[in-house]
Amino acid sequence: MKARITVTLKPSVLDPQGKAIEGALHALEVPGIKGVRQGKVFDIDMDDMAPDAATSALKAAAEKLLANLIVETYRIELV
Repeated sequence: MKARITVTLKPSVLDPQGKAIEGALHALEVPGIKGVRQGKVFDIDMDDMAPDAATSALKAAAEKLLANLIVETYRIELV
């Protein structure tokens, strides 16, 4: 089973790296850029298991290690 956890900063948290990327895209004259928020993506290979069990294990991993819940949110996808 494959899974993906996407971790991003909460909307209320300042994202200086996203702003730097946004500025670079504007400098490169990439059209249509209104804003950039950066984050992290974790692609995880897992043993085959029930979707509920996999989601529960991934939630624990995200909350214990992968995301700082004070300033970040996460999304789990089973692929």
